[in-house]
Amino acid sequence: MSPEIRARVPNSQTVVRTAHPGKRRVSAALACIVIVALAACAHAPRVDEPTPSSETLDVVVNEVIERYRLPGIAVGIIWNGEILYTRTHGEVIAGSGDRVDAATIFKIASNSKAMTTALLARLVDRGKLRWDDPVVRHLPAFRMSDPWVTREMQVRDLLIHNSGLRPGAGDLMLWPEPNFFTRADIIAALEHLKPVYSFRARYTYDNLLYVVAGEVAAAAGGASFEELLKREVFEPLGLERCQVGEWHRDRVGNVAQPHMLDGETNVPIRQDEPIIPAVTSAAAGGVRCSLADMLAWMRVWLDPELRTPSGERWLSLKRRDELWSAHITLPVPERQREWFNTWFSAYGLGWRLWDAHGELLVGHTGTLAGMYSALVLFPERRHGFVFMINGNGAEARTVLRAVLTKLIVAPQEVMPVAHYAQRLAQQRPARNVTAPDTSARESVAPEALRDVLGVYRDSWFGEVHICADGARVEFRSSKSPRLRGAVMRVGDQLLVDWYDASVSAEPWLTFERRGSAEVTLTMARVDPLGDSSYGFEDLFFTRVDSCELH
Repeated sequence: MSPEIRARVPNSQTVVRTAHPGKRRVSAALACIVIVALAACAHAPRVDEPTPSSETLDVVVNEVIERYRLPGIAVGIIWNGEILYTRTHGEVIAGSGDRVDAATIFKIASNSKAMTTALLARLVDRGKLRWDDPVVRHLPAFRMSDPWVTREMQVRDLLIHNSGLRPGAGDLMLWPEPNFFTRADIIAALEHLKPVYSFRARYTYDNLLYVVAGEVAAAAGGASFEELLKREVFEPLGLERCQVGEWHRDRVGNVAQPHMLDGETNVPIRQDEPIIPAVTSAAAGGVRCSLADMLAWMRVWLDPELRTPSGERWLSLKRRDELWSAHITLPVPERQREWFNTWFSAYGLGWRLWDAHGELLVGHTGTLAGMYSALVLFPERRHGFVFMINGNGAEARTVLRAVLTKLIVAPQEVMPVAHYAQRLAQQRPARNVTAPDTSARESVAPEALRDVLGVYRDSWFGEVHICADGARVEFRSSKSPRLRGAVMRVGDQLLVDWYDASVSAEPWLTFERRGSAEVTLTMARVDPLGDSSYGFEDLFFTRVDSCELH
């Protein structure tokens, strides 16, 4: 890498602060809190480490921006507990001229989960609940499909993705937003979602149980999840622009909007209305914060005493150790082993844990349509970085996270952005299932489907209408308005072509007659390797009414 050559990207802002000099302080106890046999931990380097220059960091960020055509990004790095570097680039809405800065609010998506577990940890510190409390102690209406699992599910289990449900099960109740599902709907729906694995047998990522965890916090804390999060997390830590619950877009101002690429152009999608509603998904992925907020959040976690800006202890060290301990192990991806010599990967309570070149890392990522984030802490060194993107940022996130990680734990091995981008392209897993070609799709006339038109109901997703709309047939969800589209024929199969281009997974429709009158409907992703949040496979509809009556 050539730090002397600084790529020129317009509409960018860089701020660099000088880190404290001297040797980094090593806390072997903190670095090794994960209960894993990590012999490499004892061999963490004990020498002076180079502080990356602003020129080097600018080269990295600029190359990522240019390669992935990002509409906007905010990047921050903490070094020895102090803010070393911030960089912002682009616009909150492409073409608007409104620049991204350190106060711009982004959706942090699943980085919200660590805020939810921090709130719960504060309540544990106060004796309001315990990690091993049965969920039904706080939420008597809670039910899973198996009565034994209902009885045995603990608060801890809500947070570590061990329920046995399909990955992303029930996410159709959360996304695409906005929709009309409530948290009570989610608690009622869980009984109808069938597991695909045994309880506590393995890690399968889910979001619904984090929504349940937020309601556990509300029940134990005596206030809404949103009120508690503001009181217990935002206010004491000085997260002044973080938003949760209902708020006014223009009063707050400077709010990044998500984008998707249309050819070479960034196009805004799912733009906020003037009043941004409280979202059901808040505890799982509904918080929004600025770069300045996220840096303040990180500095507290990197403080050995977990002090607030006012100097008070915010959380007990015992709680931090619980949050950052391995509660369930994960397989180590081949790429991670190759790039970072990683030997373990695990999930804590709202945090992912892994090692890179023998050093413990703690962090998380966040993904929503048109919004990507990543946060990584290096507790042994009191370093960390965070960045947020308001565009198609999946590969950009992987590459930027790789380069920044290498710059911190193995600067002698760091390669240019292009190297990691090329390796990522080469290492994409070969598809053992080919996505079908659906380009030869044709509209379906209502007459062709007259025997199956009607209103259908699923036990947890509610009603969908499959009815005539002029010369075509339309699929419309009652509670998820973005799930609306035209029924199309591809060969002898039917699919839904969504009107909203940001809905990224199309479903096959399969109708089946049972007896003389009953008709059922099942759905499946056209691309079986598509986004698991579109879990159409968990749906089973029965026709309950005719179109004429609605």
